[in-house]
Amino acid sequence: MVVSSCSFSCTSLYLSHKLNLPRSNYLHQNNATSSPNTVFCAMETPASGESHCQRRPLLLGIGALTASLHPANSLLAQEFPDRYRAFVDYEDGYSYVYPIDWKEFDFRAHDSAFKDRILQLQNVRVRFIPTEKKDIRDLGPLEEVVSYVVRHRYAAPNQIPTIYEMQERTIDGKHYYTFEYVLTSRNYSSASFATIAIGNGRYYTLIVGANERRWKRFRDQLKVVADSFRLLDI
Repeated sequence: MVVSSCSFSCTSLYLSHKLNLPRSNYLHQNNATSSPNTVFCAMETPASGESHCQRRPLLLGIGALTASLHPANSLLAQEFPDRYRAFVDYEDGYSYVYPIDWKEFDFRAHDSAFKDRILQLQNVRVRFIPTEKKDIRDLGPLEEVVSYVVRHRYAAPNQIPTIYEMQERTIDGKHYYTFEYVLTSRNYSSASFATIAIGNGRYYTLIVGANERRWKRFRDQLKVVADSFRLLDI
């Protein structure tokens, strides 16, 4: 791990909790057939001339990869985990997997989000903000960055943050910080994994979590989601 001095004067990081970014993950449709294993966002233009974003299934199986699908090869070079589905956003430059029985929903200021159909507090969401940084390591070493964002960005004033596992990973030359944390208040506690990364001039955050009482049962399932996050070159 490269250790550098941590500079949190980056405007995008300080303003991350205030931004209400529009959903703009439109995708140009690739030449592929349908499959329930991958979801992507395509642009459609109805007769009125207005465009809207609609999720559609897309086959991105190993044997179907072509040059136009190359950006997702780091996600798809291995088989999908059992009972998971892939979400790939070529326009905004990221991908991840989520449990196959989860459904999409709107989560304010986030670019994509899915939740359990029954246990709706179990969900995954992704957002990004602009940054001039080139790599997550530019913010500082793992322990310093994680401690700051959990205590000063994720935790509300009435919550006590506890940080557990922290991990730095390098995949295809891109660096990711993944960590586990719990936010405890008087009446409620939540547990989550987060993966943060920088690329494409953006600071990306994926958070997948659940009620702490259910955490032990679902922790391993949700860790798969956190570890699956990938940046795509755009």
